[in-house]
Amino acid sequence: MALMPRRVKHRKHQRGRIKGNANRGNTVAYGDFGLQALEPGYVTARTIEAGRIAINQYIRGEGKLYIRIFPHKPVTARPLETRMGKGKGDPDHWVAVVKPGTVMFEVLGVSKEAARDCFARVSYKLPIKVRLVERRPVI
Repeated sequence: MALMPRRVKHRKHQRGRIKGNANRGNTVAYGDFGLQALEPGYVTARTIEAGRIAINQYIRGEGKLYIRIFPHKPVTARPLETRMGKGKGDPDHWVAVVKPGTVMFEVLGVSKEAARDCFARVSYKLPIKVRLVERRPVI
């Protein structure tokens, strides 16, 4: 089952623009290694689920996965072969708005090489460029 909000204030959103870099959620907070976005984009709920499955298959219970993004934004679509007009379409799927610098996934309890291989698998499934980041030491 794909991720989606339980209830929303408004059923349909306008598209908007993704401006600037992420100033929240841009550091590794829960795990040891994270997957950070390098460009803006929309990540669908299906893509997040595909990434979750790929990471869980790789770490096999020896580590822990944290998903730091959630699809809050509805994307609408018109039925195929429908004439213009007659209003906006119904919600089709849900997306997470990702700004450059957002940490999307984190893993805990795995080595750096394992995290690199794991996130390399996930990066093929994502529509944006990403990189591996480490937790900064607390001083």
